[in-house]
Amino acid sequence: MSKPKVFVTRKWPASVEAKLKALYDVTLNEDDRPLSADEFKSALQNYDAVCPTVCDSFPADVINVDNKRCKILGNFGVGYNHIDINAAKAQGLVVSNTPGVLTHSTADIAMTLLLMSARRGAEGDRLVRAKQWQGWCPTHMLSSDVTGATLGLIGFGRIAQAMAKKAHHGFGMKIVYFKPSPADEYVTDDLNATRCESIEELLQVADYVSLHCPGGEATRHLINADMLNLMKPSAHLINTARGDVVDSAALIEALKNKRIAGAGLDVYEGEPNVHEGFLTLDNVSLLPHLGSATLGTRTAMGEKVLANLAAFFAGDHLPDRVV
Repeated sequence: MSKPKVFVTRKWPASVEAKLKALYDVTLNEDDRPLSADEFKSALQNYDAVCPTVCDSFPADVINVDNKRCKILGNFGVGYNHIDINAAKAQGLVVSNTPGVLTHSTADIAMTLLLMSARRGAEGDRLVRAKQWQGWCPTHMLSSDVTGATLGLIGFGRIAQAMAKKAHHGFGMKIVYFKPSPADEYVTDDLNATRCESIEELLQVADYVSLHCPGGEATRHLINADMLNLMKPSAHLINTARGDVVDSAALIEALKNKRIAGAGLDVYEGEPNVHEGFLTLDNVSLLPHLGSATLGTRTAMGEKVLANLAAFFAGDHLPDRVV
C-alpha cells in the first residue's frame, strides 16, 4: 500500500524530518522559504496532509480551492488564527495543533523580554557594540526594578501561569491577572494571585503587563491607544501572544512620547514585516518570534504533529484535534 503524501511548509528539526521521511511520502521545504498562497493551494490539491506553521496563512480562499486532496492540516504550533477554522470545518478539513509542549519556552521568552525592557538590556548591548560606553557612573542607564514589582497578565492559561510562577517565586513579583472567569484556587493560592475585574483595572495597577490571549478578530487591537493611556508612565508592555493583539501605531506613539516606559515584543502585526517605527526606538526590545525556539521544544512540537498524523491515518482519535 502506498504511503500517504505529506507536504511540510517550512524546515523542521532534522530528527523529526527523518521520522516523516520514514513514515510518509513527504515533500520538505529544503530552502526554508516562505510559500505563496498559490503554492498552498497546490499543496492542498496534491497531498493527503499539509503541515503549516503559525506564519503560513490559510484563509478561506486557499482552503476552498477546487479539487482538494488534502484531508488534514497538521499545524506546527499551538495557535491557529492563521487558519480559517470555519472554512476548514465547512470543507470537512481536519485541523490539529501542538499544545502543552511550548509552555515553558514561551514563558521563558516573556520573562526575557520583561528583563530586557526593564533593565534596558538591548539598549545597553547596542551602546557597547557602538563603542559609545564611557564607563561606569552612578546615574548611567538607570532602569526599572523587577523584584517586588507587580506583573499583570492578560489571559491566564498555561503560558501565563508558567510566567507567573517564574516571576513570583523567582523575583518575588506580585501577580494580578485578567480572564473572564476566576482561575482555579490551587493556582492562585500558590501565586498569591489576584484577579482583576477588567483589563482596564489591571492596566492601572501593573508595573509590567504581559499579553497571553489568543489572536483573531475578537482580540485584534485589544491594546490600543485608550488602553495604553491607562498604563502607568513607568510601566512596560510585553507581547508574546499574537502581533495583532496590539495596535502597533498606537504603541509606537506611546513609546515615542514616553507615555509608557518600554515594551518587549516577540510577535508583530504582519510578521515577518515589522513596523518601521519600532526600529528607531531605544525603549523597545525586539525578538524574531523566538517564543518556542529551543531545539527541545521545536522537536516536541514536531512529535506532536507526527502523533496527530499517525492517529488520523489510522482512523483513531486525534490527541490535539481543533476541528
